[in-house]
Amino acid sequence: MACGFGSGLSPRAPGTVGTLFAWASFPLLRPWMGDFEILCFLLLAFVGGVLAVHKTGVDLGVIDHGSIVWDEIVPFWLVLLFCPAHWSWQLTAFCVFRLFDIVKPQPARYFDEKVKNGLGVMSDDLVAAGYTLVILAILHSVLA
Repeated sequence: MACGFGSGLSPRAPGTVGTLFAWASFPLLRPWMGDFEILCFLLLAFVGGVLAVHKTGVDLGVIDHGSIVWDEIVPFWLVLLFCPAHWSWQLTAFCVFRLFDIVKPQPARYFDEKVKNGLGVMSDDLVAAGYTLVILAILHSVLA
């Protein structure tokens, strides 16, 4: 699970591949759950992810090993839940999310550098998702 069902094993850009996995798999979740059910699912996926990511990181000897991409998947599913369904919005969300995940503006950088456990690994990407949603909301209000 922590390795994104294999998507994190990509030899190049595993975080990007994990985010692409999130984008590709979200339409499989959406028809089966309403917004509230998806939010509950994401909460469980986040909490379970904290545990799985921590255990996998300990087992691999690196708490935020590159192959661990569940931290990209769950927050990007959250972004997609609030993102307009059109591919252009989702592509924009993908690019903005990856930018914030790479740049790690505060407090994401704090979680990345100081919280060396599953919660820290999951939280820095949750912050990136939050920033992404703010940018999407701004874009939506400007373009609407």
